[in-house]
Amino acid sequence: QGQLVESGGGLVQPGGSLTVSCATSGSIFSFSSMGWYRQAPGNERELVALITVSGRTRYGDSVQGRFSISRDVAKNTIYLQMNNLKPTDTAVYYCNAVDYQDYSLNFWGQGTQVTVSS
Repeated sequence: QGQLVESGGGLVQPGGSLTVSCATSGSIFSFSSMGWYRQAPGNERELVALITVSGRTRYGDSVQGRFSISRDVAKNTIYLQMNNLKPTDTAVYYCNAVDYQDYSLNFWGQGTQVTVSS
């Protein structure tokens, strides 16, 4: 439990789309929520999107309507579909999971770089 492996980052042009994924070694249901945060140079880490154990979703204001978070329970994987990408979306994207038993226990992936540039 707690090992998060991200994949799918890369370089994309403005207006393009990209999907990143995060796989956990354990069960998705061992976490109260899983989600994505991002951090650009000089900025604080911010919430992008999260999905709770019950399937409810929440999005950061800057990505609302453009990004979509989903999960595949059988694969213990969450996905972040990013559409209409902007240069301001450029950041390292980190997968996060909050332990179901202890809400103070957070797990983080290693991060994946997303760069939006022409």
